Amino acid sequence: MKNSKLSVVILGAGNVAFHLYKSLRSLETITLQQIYNRSKDNLEVFKYVETTTLIEDIKEADLYIIAVNDDVIGNVAQKLKTKKGIVVHTSGAKPLVEVAMHTNYGVFYPLQSFSKDLELNFQEVPVCIEANSKKSLEQLNLLANALSKKVYHIDSKQRKSLHLSAVFVNNFSNYMFTVAQDLCDTNNVPFEILHPLITETALKATLQSPKNVQTGPAKRGDKETIQSHLEQLKDTKHKDVYKQLTLHILTYYGNKL
Repeated sequence: MKNSKLSVVILGAGNVAFHLYKSLRSLETITLQQIYNRSKDNLEVFKYVETTTLIEDIKEADLYIIAVNDDVIGNVAQKLKTKKGIVVHTSGAKPLVEVAMHTNYGVFYPLQSFSKDLELNFQEVPVCIEANSKKSLEQLNLLANALSKKVYHIDSKQRKSLHLSAVFVNNFSNYMFTVAQDLCDTNNVPFEILHPLITETALKATLQSPKNVQTGPAKRGDKETIQSHLEQLKDTKHKDVYKQLTLHILTYYGNKL
């Protein structure tokens, strides 16, 4: 590594790339060389680092982080074949072999829901790493530990399961919040009344096993309340979701309607 610093190039200009950029440029042990994106779209937010839209202008670096949509990771990695640095992707759903056309390669997966307009403390973001060699893993360890206090060595099979679990925790739960907000809006109820409950629910799930803190009518087998809720739901899609989730909770805890 030149000047004992890890030199990094980020490929991509989406949410993950943006937060990596914000965090990496503040680290003394890292030199953020460049941001590449195939178009100028979104590059204007990367104000304090060199940017390029030309693959042939990408600089030499110790590490190339591919932070693009899953379906183009392989294509982008292929275009870096002349580079000698370690090439990694940031996907939770794609395996290590997605970038295996390189001599040194790996996965650098920060498990979080990223949005450009929301501040994020990367020190609290779990970073899951995997590499094809001891040398590559050592370099990823340096980067991961510089960025985060929570670094895990996770292989491709484990990461795939972790990504699936994250969909349940984040994406599905957020859809439930969306349904709840729709119900509140329809009935002229401020959704903000539910904010403390959302926070408390998430907090409990981190302090104890989620299965031990489940509450509600389905957990109790409260047929009367369940029926009342179903009668209130006019949207058939919402009613179907309620029925399915209620059935699963009833079954899990050994209750019956």
